[in-house]
Amino acid sequence: MPDFGAHVDSTTFEQILEMDEDEAERDFSKPLVMGFFEQAEETFEKMDKALKDRDLKELSSLGHFLKGSSATLGFTKVKDSCQVIQQYGNKLKLDGTEEPSEDVCYEKIDKALVDAKKDMEGLKKLLNEFFVIDP
Repeated sequence: MPDFGAHVDSTTFEQILEMDEDEAERDFSKPLVMGFFEQAEETFEKMDKALKDRDLKELSSLGHFLKGSSATLGFTKVKDSCQVIQQYGNKLKLDGTEEPSEDVCYEKIDKALVDAKKDMEGLKKLLNEFFVIDP
């Protein structure tokens, strides 16, 4: 398996790859990862809307949802950004203490969402190469 750097937890992703019956076809892992990319794009669109609508509760919920999906596949950087979105959506700092300023929460979420999208693009490029998929 190639080194995906900080984008992917290799132990977790290897467990997903081990479920493939045929390494050449990747009939389990490939559709799973491609489905995740579609799910992430849809979730990012919902996050953009929730950010525009200034809906912290929805942002927290969406962050939690995508954090779980990305963690299951071992997509570390996306998971970490989603953790930030979830926490600040709950008006909590990363250490679990309260963040009283909603403006600070929205700023942190906006930055984390930009980071998550950027990390997703990098991840997508790496995995498209791994699965030999044209972008």
